[in-house]
Amino acid sequence: MSPSLKSSPNAERSDQELLEVNRQFYDSLWTDARLVEPQRFNTWSLVSSLLASGQSRLEVAPGLRPRFPLEGTQFVDLSAPAIAKLKARGASAAMGLISALPFPDGSFDLACAFDIVEHVDDDEAALSELARVCRPGAALLLAVPLHASSWTAFDEFVGHRRRYEPTDLLRKLSKYGFAVEQSAIYGMQPESSRLLDLGVWFLTHRRATAMRWYNRLFVPLSVRFQKSFSLGAGMIDTNKVDEVLLVCRRA
Repeated sequence: MSPSLKSSPNAERSDQELLEVNRQFYDSLWTDARLVEPQRFNTWSLVSSLLASGQSRLEVAPGLRPRFPLEGTQFVDLSAPAIAKLKARGASAAMGLISALPFPDGSFDLACAFDIVEHVDDDEAALSELARVCRPGAALLLAVPLHASSWTAFDEFVGHRRRYEPTDLLRKLSKYGFAVEQSAIYGMQPESSRLLDLGVWFLTHRRATAMRWYNRLFVPLSVRFQKSFSLGAGMIDTNKVDEVLLVCRRA
């Protein structure tokens, strides 16, 4: 096994420590970043197919990489710099946590939470909140990393609490009334553990330089050369899949 891999996530941080790790990392990331329009991501065709007139939409923790349209979507994020830049573009954005969403029950017809539930200590509270604010029949787009055996130093550095085993993920979603209708391979993490180790070193020892390279080079290139994804019915075969995108339906 590569030195960068661990058999299980690091669970030594307290809830507050984990929250602060996430806040510091993403505040720093979004402070010098520009917003990328949702139409530029390979998820746009999927999102477009789910948009309908008169629907209420929620996207949780988009940072400056929203997947839903800026107009007509309610955004919630932990990062003050991200909130400020979303508002500057005319978006409706509020500070908040996925485990305590500031909305009444059954507020939304369509919701999105990409790369977020793996960051929180109590993921069941997060899923419970998503279920609470989604109306019956609402669609939820969810993206999460898979397989504890694929844990890297980068997971720990960016504030992940866990990677999911597919069967456990499906069980938790079902518990809160979500059925997986479609799924696809997702994510842009390099396969090379050496590249990940190098990225963590730069983020640790040359943070400002690493952030500049990320925002000015890595993100533009990743968006430009991102691959289209293919949706399959139900849960796809997740063997050797690092991250999965799920289209769920609220019962």
